[in-house]
Amino acid sequence: MELRHLRYFVAVVEEGSLTTAAELRLHTSQPSLSRQIRDLEYQVGAELLSRSVHGVELTAAGKAFLDHARLALAQVDAAVDAARRAAQPARKTFAIGFQTGHEMNWLPQAMHVLRDELKKIQVTVSSDYSPDLAEALVRGRLDVAFLRVEPTFDLVYEVVDHEPLIVLMPSDHPLTARETIHPREFVGEIFIGGSNKATVLRKVTEDYLLRSGLDIKLDHGVDNLAMAMSLVASTRGLALMPAYAKNLLPWSVVSRPLEGEAPTIDLAVGYSNANSSPILKLFLSRLGELRANAPTPKH
Repeated sequence: MELRHLRYFVAVVEEGSLTTAAELRLHTSQPSLSRQIRDLEYQVGAELLSRSVHGVELTAAGKAFLDHARLALAQVDAAVDAARRAAQPARKTFAIGFQTGHEMNWLPQAMHVLRDELKKIQVTVSSDYSPDLAEALVRGRLDVAFLRVEPTFDLVYEVVDHEPLIVLMPSDHPLTARETIHPREFVGEIFIGGSNKATVLRKVTEDYLLRSGLDIKLDHGVDNLAMAMSLVASTRGLALMPAYAKNLLPWSVVSRPLEGEAPTIDLAVGYSNANSSPILKLFLSRLGELRANAPTPKH
């Protein structure tokens, strides 16, 4: 089995089509790509993809194989990046990533932790979706990130906050008259929550509804907060999102807390054990200070 087999397999899954993956992503012929996939399935000893006129779908074996294939490719890319960095003179840079929206709360605290080093180093700041931040940490593109605890990535996580989930709704929705929202109010409403990519949020939401004795299925799954707010406004639905959403709401969307004890979702500082940066070591030594100065949620 070669790395190209894994890359071809992941490309086909992400594109949902052998033809599209071959022509637009891999720049090879569709028959050649089909042969590569058959070779991979022969070496694995199981059918990974089922083919139909509608495209390709993962089999049970394919679903089990996919996460490991992605992790293997990420680790190879990380090894290449690490080797290239080692071959160059050390740079005094420190790259921090934030799940989009959290930089508004946590960037000042992060910079305060690095206050003694700011004149000596260059700090770069970026924001992205949590799974993409985790991948950037694995590949060495980020030194540290404020993100969800993503279970499919080999990283170290230090939880710094437990965010309650809140309810997002259109600004003219009848439920805006309520000070708090009981989960039974979701019955009969369009319900928006985390997609299969936003696995952490989806699991917290599903567990909460199950504990509340409600059999409510998602009408729309979203990968990020911007998508959630757009769908709330356009479909007039309700969404369960972490409390930091209040920092970013447009005029057309408002929030309300949940009635009773709301479920929480962890925000963590993530990093790779393979990262030997002395600045990272300093940053981690001051996590207690970071937690002590955690931002106070807006009301």
